[in-house]
Amino acid sequence: MPVSLDTYRHLLLTYLKPQWPRVVLLILLLAGTIGISLINPLILRAFVDGASSQRALADLITIAIFFLVLSIVRQIIAIAEAYVATDVALLATNALRADLMLHCLQLDSTFHTIHAPGELIERVDGDVTSLSNFFSRMVIALFGNLLLLLGVLILLFLVDWRVGLTLTIFALIALVMINRLHGLATPHWEAERQASAELFGFLEERLNGTEDVRSSGATLYMLQGLSRYARQHLCKLRMAIMINFPTWGTVTFVNALGRVLALLLGAYLYWYAGMSAGTALLIFIYANTMTTPIEQIVDQLRELQQSAGSIQRVATLLEEPQTIADGPRTDLPSSALAVACEDVSFSYTEGVPVLRHIQLQLEPGSVLGLLGRTGSGKSTLTKLLARLYDPVSGSICLNGIDIRSLSLDTLHERVGIVTQEVHILHASVRDNLTLFDSTIKDTQVLAALQTLGLQHWYQSLEDGLDTVLAPGGSGLSAGEAQLLAFARVFLRDPGLVILDEASSRLDPATERLLEQAIDTLLKGRTGIIIAHRLSTVQRADHIMILEQGECREYGVRQDLACDPESHFAQLLRIGLEEALA
Repeated sequence: MPVSLDTYRHLLLTYLKPQWPRVVLLILLLAGTIGISLINPLILRAFVDGASSQRALADLITIAIFFLVLSIVRQIIAIAEAYVATDVALLATNALRADLMLHCLQLDSTFHTIHAPGELIERVDGDVTSLSNFFSRMVIALFGNLLLLLGVLILLFLVDWRVGLTLTIFALIALVMINRLHGLATPHWEAERQASAELFGFLEERLNGTEDVRSSGATLYMLQGLSRYARQHLCKLRMAIMINFPTWGTVTFVNALGRVLALLLGAYLYWYAGMSAGTALLIFIYANTMTTPIEQIVDQLRELQQSAGSIQRVATLLEEPQTIADGPRTDLPSSALAVACEDVSFSYTEGVPVLRHIQLQLEPGSVLGLLGRTGSGKSTLTKLLARLYDPVSGSICLNGIDIRSLSLDTLHERVGIVTQEVHILHASVRDNLTLFDSTIKDTQVLAALQTLGLQHWYQSLEDGLDTVLAPGGSGLSAGEAQLLAFARVFLRDPGLVILDEASSRLDPATERLLEQAIDTLLKGRTGIIIAHRLSTVQRADHIMILEQGECREYGVRQDLACDPESHFAQLLRIGLEEALA
C-alpha cells in the first residue's frame, strides 16, 4: 500500500516544527553550498580564459586564491550542515520513539498478546532509525538538488540558449525516466522491514526462554527456526535490492550520457561558434554538476522508497486504536476505596465469555478472598479493576465512581497490584522502588524497606539505594523480589491493593516471612487477594468463589466457613490447595 503525501507531511510537520530554528539554519547552510557550487565554475572559466589571453599573473593568482577560499568555505559549510542535520534527525527520531512507546503502553493487553515484544522493539527502534535521513536531509536535500538543477539550467541558458535548451530537454527526459521507477520497491522494502521485525520477535521470545530451551533439548530446533526467519529476511532484502537495481542502472546511464553530451556541445561551439575554452569548460562542469543533483535525487527517491516501508509501519502502529479511553475525573479520595461490580461480563474473544454477570460490593478497608480454579476468571477480574481491559457489559465503580470516567493516572495511583511475576528493572534499587518518580524521597524509601522487613537485605548492599540490580532480578531470592514489589505499592499508598497469587510460587517458610508484610500492606486499605493457600485467605473478610467465569459463592468468610453446605466450607475440609489445584 503506497504511502500518501499526507502521511509524509504529517510526520514532517509533527516532528520538525518544534525545532524550526534548526531546520531554517539547515536550509540556509544548504543554500550556501548551492550558491558556491554555482559560482565556482564561473571562477574557473575566468581563470582559463585569463590564462588563454595571457592575463597578468597577479590577476590569475587572485582568481585562484578566491576559488580556493570559496572551496574551503564550502567544506566548512558542509561540515556544519552535516552536524545540524544529525542533530535534527536525532531530536525528531527520539521524539517519534517516545510517542510510539507511549502509544504502545496505552494499548490494551490484547494488542501485546498478538505482537511479540521483539517485533515491537524493531518497530519502535529499527523502523524509526531508518527514518533518520528522512527527517534530517531527505526532503530538504531533495528540494535543494532541484533548486541546484534549476540554477545550473538558468546559467546554461545565459551562456548559450542552445546549450540551455539541449540540456534542459536532457534533464527532463532523465527525470521522467527516473520518476517512472519511483515507488516500485516500496512494498518490497516494507516486506523487508516486516521480516526483520519477525526475526527480532523470534529472537526475543527464544532468548527469553533460554533455560527451558536448553533443558528440554530444543536447541537444534530453535537454531532451525532462526535459520528459517533469517533466510526469510534475506530473501525479502534481496528482492528489494533487485527491484531497486533498474534505478541504479538508469543513474549510471544518465551520468555517462550527460557528460558525453556536454563534451560534444562544448567541442562544437568551440570549433564552429567561436566559444572560448573557458566557456566550453564551464559547459562541461555545469553538465557534470547537473548530473550530480540528478543522481542525488535518485538516491533520495531510493531512500524514500526504503523509508516508505518504515513510514507505513510507523503510521500503522500510531493508528492502532486505543480501546482504553482516558477519563476526565481525578477526585478519588486518599483513603481506602469501596469496590462495586455491577453485572460485569467480559470476553477476550467474541462469543467466548470469561466472566458472566459478576456482582460485588466491597466496603472500604475490607478484604476479599477471590478463589477458583485456574481459568475461572480471577486474574481477569483484577485486570478489569486496573482497567487493562474494559468490561463488555456492566460497570466497575470505586467509591461510587465508574472507573471509565477516571483518568488512567488517577486510577493507577489509587489501585496497586502485586502479581506472582515480579519485573525487576536493570536499574538502581531506588529506581526499582520509585519507578523513576523523583517526588518520592529517600527517607520514604528507607522507611518502606524497614516496615516491610527488607532492612537486613538493604544493609547488605554495598552502594545502598544506588546499587544496580541485575536484569530480571537475578541475584534476588523469590521472597526478596516479592517484598520489593510490595514496597513499590506501599510507596504509592493506594486505596485498593490487589494481590494476584503473589505468594503462590514461594515455599511455606518464605511465605511466612511475607505474612507480616502483607498485613502491613493491607492495613487501612481495601484488599483483594487471589490465593490457593488457607493462610492467605484467613485474613479475608469476604470470600468469592469463581467457577467457569461465574460467581458460584459470595459472602462473609466466617459465615461461609460455619455453613457446612457452603462450597467454601467444603474447600476447607478437603484442603484448599488440593481443591483448587
